[in-house]
Amino acid sequence: MEFDGLTAIVTGGAAGIGAAVVTRLLEGGARVAVLDLRIDGANPEAFAVQADVSDDASVRAAVEAVAERFGGIDIVVNNAGIGAQGSIADASDDEWMRVLSINVVGIARVSRAALPHLRASSAAAIVNTCSIAATAGLPQRAVYSASKGAVLSLTRAMAADHLREGIRVNCVNPGTADTPWVGRLLDSAPDPAAERAALAARQPHGRLVAPEEIAEAIAYLASPRNRSTTGTSLAVDGGMQELRLRPVE
Repeated sequence: MEFDGLTAIVTGGAAGIGAAVVTRLLEGGARVAVLDLRIDGANPEAFAVQADVSDDASVRAAVEAVAERFGGIDIVVNNAGIGAQGSIADASDDEWMRVLSINVVGIARVSRAALPHLRASSAAAIVNTCSIAATAGLPQRAVYSASKGAVLSLTRAMAADHLREGIRVNCVNPGTADTPWVGRLLDSAPDPAAERAALAARQPHGRLVAPEEIAEAIAYLASPRNRSTTGTSLAVDGGMQELRLRPVE
């Protein structure tokens, strides 16, 4: 049980990728707290706390509730985030601020609140959920891509800042995952089946990424078995970033 005796926070842990991460960490023996805006769907084996990562007071109260419940915090998975569609011509200043506040500053808020507890841990790790959008130009994803590019850079900066405090910081870069948000995106398309096929086809392995596959990558980065891994990004994208395959003839 690689996470036995460790306490983990998973933001956005009530659904999608976050829910898969919660299940994986519980299976590994961790005590897990879910921080989410809506906690009614959270894993019943986890400690669920309602929290808004765009609000510092909400974050601090939730983190302290977790620390009080379990006596400390060892792992933080910054998974909470929102999507955005369109080019820069489509996005208002309000949308820019909202997406950046949740996707980027939200990571800083949660990590900052947890730092005193992480510094006291002998197995401290932070894992941020980034995206293929940080490393590849995707159409109609300007605001989202900018936020995830910031997450990638922030991950490296945090890793440098906190290495000597014994805190490892890494991120995962998923490709297009089979999540509720992607499901809603598909439902709004003129031809959902065709849109799903197109999203699957742009990933070299020919399908959407399963949340459980991303959870496995996050568990690897969070695990105390991998103490020499920090400041890195791990792609879980079916080869989308690195492979250039010839079309099937």
